[in-house]
Amino acid sequence: MGNKIKKQIKIIATKSAEKSVFFRNIYRGLLNTYRLIMYKIRTAGIKVDEHTIIFSCFNGQSYTCSPKALYEYMIKSSEYDEYKFVWCFKDVEKYKFLEENKNTVVVKQGSKKYQQYLAKAKYWIFNYKIPDYLKPKKEQVFLQCWHGTPLKRLGCDLTHFDNVLNTAEGMKKRYKIEASKFSYFISPSKFASEKFISAWNLKEIGKENIIIEKGYPRNDFLYNYTEKDVQKIKKELGLENETRKMILYAPTYRSNQHEAGLGYTYKEEVDFDKLQKDIGDKYIILFRPHYFIANAFDFEKYKGFVYNVAGIDDVNELYIIADMLITDYSSVFFDYANLKRPMLFYMYDLEHYRDKSNGFYIDLDELPGPITKTQEDMTKEILRLDKEFKYDEKYEKFNSKYTYLDDGNASKRVLEEVIKC
Repeated sequence: MGNKIKKQIKIIATKSAEKSVFFRNIYRGLLNTYRLIMYKIRTAGIKVDEHTIIFSCFNGQSYTCSPKALYEYMIKSSEYDEYKFVWCFKDVEKYKFLEENKNTVVVKQGSKKYQQYLAKAKYWIFNYKIPDYLKPKKEQVFLQCWHGTPLKRLGCDLTHFDNVLNTAEGMKKRYKIEASKFSYFISPSKFASEKFISAWNLKEIGKENIIIEKGYPRNDFLYNYTEKDVQKIKKELGLENETRKMILYAPTYRSNQHEAGLGYTYKEEVDFDKLQKDIGDKYIILFRPHYFIANAFDFEKYKGFVYNVAGIDDVNELYIIADMLITDYSSVFFDYANLKRPMLFYMYDLEHYRDKSNGFYIDLDELPGPITKTQEDMTKEILRLDKEFKYDEKYEKFNSKYTYLDDGNASKRVLEEVIKC
């Protein structure tokens, strides 16, 4: 009964926050004050341990991205044998396998243990924003990995924003609070460095020099994977005998599509019945909605054609088995470009997203694949790329600007900057 009441209160509070900026600020302020008090009580007297490192991906949602890459590099390197590694997850049992490494412990995100390890760890390695009430001590090192080269405008660079739970001004304020906590910030390119500095307003607070422009650790795998890795993920998905080509469909979430008590929702903009009829003999779809998306998609209806790959934590594993990528505004295409494979963009709401939502950092003419606005055109491009794709001058120019530092060794370079063994 207690959990049901809490859930109802949260739904009511969320609905009120959607309607009123004033209520939203009051609610968040009270919640952060309460959480800060509890954190101070739980961590009183805990000293920082020079050899403890704490990791979290997407607020405890998964085991992936640059924190995973950095961790896996460290557990294979003897110079880190004396370190203790702490991973934080919402679903602790799912990730207990990490404790097979004798130096690793898994704790529940938000728990008392989690907070105590936060207070103890010398190094915080995260790829996402952290709660406002959390702030590292002076002697602690916070490495912000972030989770991709930005196409969409972020934080202090927003000129308009249609998120139902945040205003542009509110988002800018939260990014400025976050920026004050960083010790280092990973960047894969000069372009990304410039955008991260402006989005978090790092220059104004004298922190533009915290950028580590050494490539993305998360993309090391795309240069080091083997055929054994390809077969492993295919087997996990039950696709080891599949002869058709594979399309990874990875749309991002829409910030104006939100339902209280459920979360951000996915509005189906693809007629999968028609798509199956048009390309089902040649292709299957690996459908990976953004992890924010909470509502269900009927995979059973399209069994044998559309496969649910949302449960695969590390999108790199999907990149290496995908013959083609279809996305919209997700940053996945920057990473996938390292493989030099075909991609296309299904931007059915391009004008709205550009002019009323986040907006873009780059000229869309730079994209290394065709932009389509209708399903008919998307299908035509899939079939055309199947026959005519070439890694051409435009694609090469894109990679020379956005992925030129990725080479399979970024984890080593980043750790040499951050941790002085």
